Amino acid sequence: MGSKWRKMKLALGLNLCVFVPRTLEDSSPLPDCDSTERFSDAALLSPAHWGSSRPSTPTPSSHGLTFSKSGSKFSKQTCSICLTKLKQGGGLAIFTAECSHSFHFHCVVSNVKHGNQICPVCRAQWKEIPVQGPSLDPPPGRASVGPAGWNQNNALMTVVRRLPPPRRDLSRRLIVPLCQAPEPGVFDDDESLGNQTICAESSCNKNSADGDSTKIIQMKTYPEISAAPKSKSYDDFTVLVHLKAAASVRRQNCTGNQATLPQFSRTPRAPVDLVTVLDISGSMAGTKLALLKRAMGFVIQNLSSCDRLSVIAFSSTARRLFPLRRMTDTGRQQALQAVNSLVANGGTNIAEGLRKGAKIMEDRREKNAVSSIILLSDGQDTYTVSGSGVNQPQPNYQLLLPLSMHAKDESGFQIPVHSFGFGADHDASSMHSISEISGGTFSFIETEAVIQDAFAQCIGGLLSVVVQELQVAIECVHANIHLGSLKAGSYPSRLMVGGRTGFIDVGDLYADEERDFLVSVNVPVEPSGNSTPLLRVRCVYRDPITKQTTTLESDEVRIERPDMGGEPGVISVEVDRQCNRLQAAEAMAQARIAAEQGDLAGAVAILEKCRMVLSQTVSAKSHDRLCVALDAELKEMQERMASRHVYEASGRAYILSGLSSHSWQRATARGDSTDSSSLVQSYQTPSMLEMLTRSQATFLSSPAAQRLVQPLLSCGSQPKPR
Repeated sequence: MGSKWRKMKLALGLNLCVFVPRTLEDSSPLPDCDSTERFSDAALLSPAHWGSSRPSTPTPSSHGLTFSKSGSKFSKQTCSICLTKLKQGGGLAIFTAECSHSFHFHCVVSNVKHGNQICPVCRAQWKEIPVQGPSLDPPPGRASVGPAGWNQNNALMTVVRRLPPPRRDLSRRLIVPLCQAPEPGVFDDDESLGNQTICAESSCNKNSADGDSTKIIQMKTYPEISAAPKSKSYDDFTVLVHLKAAASVRRQNCTGNQATLPQFSRTPRAPVDLVTVLDISGSMAGTKLALLKRAMGFVIQNLSSCDRLSVIAFSSTARRLFPLRRMTDTGRQQALQAVNSLVANGGTNIAEGLRKGAKIMEDRREKNAVSSIILLSDGQDTYTVSGSGVNQPQPNYQLLLPLSMHAKDESGFQIPVHSFGFGADHDASSMHSISEISGGTFSFIETEAVIQDAFAQCIGGLLSVVVQELQVAIECVHANIHLGSLKAGSYPSRLMVGGRTGFIDVGDLYADEERDFLVSVNVPVEPSGNSTPLLRVRCVYRDPITKQTTTLESDEVRIERPDMGGEPGVISVEVDRQCNRLQAAEAMAQARIAAEQGDLAGAVAILEKCRMVLSQTVSAKSHDRLCVALDAELKEMQERMASRHVYEASGRAYILSGLSSHSWQRATARGDSTDSSSLVQSYQTPSMLEMLTRSQATFLSSPAAQRLVQPLLSCGSQPKPR
């Protein structure tokens, strides 16, 4: 009887999950069959579903996961861990598990080493697992390293031991894997950078970094009016400082490889050290974890060999899956295997995951030019408490997080954390707080199906940094002029004693990114001159590729001073537009405070009043695109405050993601899409849009992903109130 059931399971392959009757050979029950776990996570990660994935990476059969007879064929011919073909001979041993699915032996050993004791294909719990024996020299003429890069010895590839029952630690609410390898005390085992200081993946890019570095930033200034009568003075006169980073030097891939998708532009750029901190608590089980793995697969495939990646998985505790490793072909395969080994279980300890992620950045021996952490969670932090724990239920991450994550760290070492909260149960306030402290952005993912798009938009920016350590200095020129305020959102700013000079610390800029800052000054009466000099702006920044520091100065900002009977100049649409943006952001912040105090009607009234005021401005009357988008965004927030339930489920997170986007002037994912409004698009850069387009095209091209996500799109997510 048992052998017949084994044959049936093998024949079914990936098609469905079946309940197997208990026999004398099988004394333990199989895990429950969840319809969301019927799909192979390894197949979801497969580059075969991604259109024009990197041609240098080994890929499985192009038929991939089809949920028919081809799925069984895929399972038989392909190792579902490393996604390469199963082939007898050639020094590679094949391990057939008790559930009848076959894998490379060294892949299974690696999977088990990461704590996974579940079949990646059918999700059956293994009672017997393979272990790697002591290392011996390989036979002459045989390779000792498999395609995934792990040492192996074919003479000892048949070692199998009985797995003891899992030990449950009730105090930590986590099933502790007995075979998990201990982590080092210091994470200084990062892979060496070698001589790669520039990411240029095509030989035709070797000279593309040449050019005048002073053209990396364009700077413009706009006074609120171009002329003021000599007899008129102003206590609060506004000057707009506009900065725009140059576009990357774009070169087409000259390998001659033509793919179905548009080729992603090959351009010299600064390499990235990226640490992803991923929530694998029990609430992530099923479709969420499968789609998260696919999103991580997209990230892994789009990093270059000069980029390094490490992954932290956290639930009740946190563990590092692998050290900072270059995403070469071997590195990508190893990263895919580690991500595929993840199993959802336990509680949610966000702070512990972040501490471990920061430790990786702090302990590394070498550093790439760009460093960042991506945090994703769908739940409340169930382990982190602060203060009394009763009067202050929200964790104080300002005190809990390492100094290296603080945006105002005096050492100058800062790790921005781009946080992603999705679903109705995540702690939007804490996630937003983490991103604000560190200088990162907070994104709200309402539907699990867009996790990959949200990640794609984020890394599209990180892989295009052209300016670092940017600081803007504003100096008064006229002897009687003093600075009143610097409106810079979340960017640190300060006025020096006397009010004659001010500074704004901007940090990194992506290619084509823009920043707008409003400076308030007083303008005195001008009895004699025909013009009044106001300000001079200076930018100091570092080129992440050449490491050179450059200073760029603007011309003097002046306004004309006509005779006593003259009329004021025309109001600048550019200044008026940015004033509207700041006014809308202030209204969002006030509405959020009112909503948190339980006054939803008052919050809606604040937003409505702001919409009325903005509609009467010069830029709104000229149908300015930003003003139209601001009105649409404020209206959306009003609708998400229709009731307490709606606000708790999506309104709070939507407002916080909007505040994050405005305060950093950087694109965030909001609601159920990354491009649901023209306002989001106004902050997106071409690099973000290009990576987002790639993500959407590859996702839609995968039949497996379509079948997996279709139930979510039809009935799995809560619709927005209208």
